[in-house]
Amino acid sequence: MIPDYFIGLMSGTSLDSIDAVIVSFTPEFQLHASHTHLLPADLRQQILTLNHSGPDEIDQLGALDIALGRLFADAVKELLASSGFSASQIRAIGSHGQTIRHRPELHFSLQIGDPANIAERTGITTVADFRRRDLAAGGQGAPLVPAFHQALFGQVGQDRVVVNLGGMANITLLPGNDDQAVLGYDTGPGNVLMDAWIRQHQGRDYDRDGAWAASGQVQPALLEAMLSHPYFQRLPPKSTGREAFDLPWLQQILNAPVVQPAPEDTQATLLELTAASLARAIAGHKLRQPQLFLCGGGSHNRALQRRLQHHLPEARISSTDALGLAPDWVEAAAFAWFAMRTLEGQTSSLAAVTGARGDRILGAIYPA
Repeated sequence: MIPDYFIGLMSGTSLDSIDAVIVSFTPEFQLHASHTHLLPADLRQQILTLNHSGPDEIDQLGALDIALGRLFADAVKELLASSGFSASQIRAIGSHGQTIRHRPELHFSLQIGDPANIAERTGITTVADFRRRDLAAGGQGAPLVPAFHQALFGQVGQDRVVVNLGGMANITLLPGNDDQAVLGYDTGPGNVLMDAWIRQHQGRDYDRDGAWAASGQVQPALLEAMLSHPYFQRLPPKSTGREAFDLPWLQQILNAPVVQPAPEDTQATLLELTAASLARAIAGHKLRQPQLFLCGGGSHNRALQRRLQHHLPEARISSTDALGLAPDWVEAAAFAWFAMRTLEGQTSSLAAVTGARGDRILGAIYPA
């Protein structure tokens, strides 16, 4: 059987790079090539600016949509060149796009990175705009990746939890019993606040291994103030983004006390916020000796892993490497899978996860 090759593109909340992969799904899943395409600083700043309302934003949005579409196409071309694949070998590209606003309470979520430009510049059919059909069906439009986690990582007779540590953190609960529904939702911030805080104070894009956080002391009162955010009390289905957790929100909390924490203590507390909110969510499902598989950029943060293990002492924690897929490529592979499902007319959302009225075929197709 000759495999169909698909490309998956993912640009997440962390705004560091575009992840690109070539995968096939027949006769079984295989990762053939991967590539990281850095996001230029000027485009990152434009994205951050558009995360909030401002003057002339429609023109800015249009220009950024085109610029990101061209950048995604460049990522595909570099992936093909470095891997030896040709565009004619690729059945389709699945592109998540870059989220600018996620407002499920208003029934919309906006991702940009013009798929028409991707298809035009690569000569490959492109599938994109995966969230809106689920939103139209009454869902959150997120998280979507649990359906892929189920297809690739589910194991009969074994309860598993996939923990995605991107800009936001989300979990997928994969029950070993087929009679139980897969569950998944955003637990709160993942790396987004830690990345923003270290960028503001040290000019670095992220806290490697959580070393700066590990040099500080968790501030209990500050942590409690953060955990009082209404999102943590909401029941799933739920999803969140920078609209809820950003530097202005953090600064508002920091402005309340008379004595300001040292920057490294704030970083330590932000790491603890991610670990504690994740652990509380997982513990709430009362799993017995849960197996946790980490993916996303935060899976490399050793300090964060240690705090997760502290909060979940009975859990066995590893990365998705143990399941056959490196943690950096899980989400990009997922959107290649979504493209395949769309072209085959198969559903790729899970109503039990998003709260939609039913599973739906997701995505819009832009032919080559």
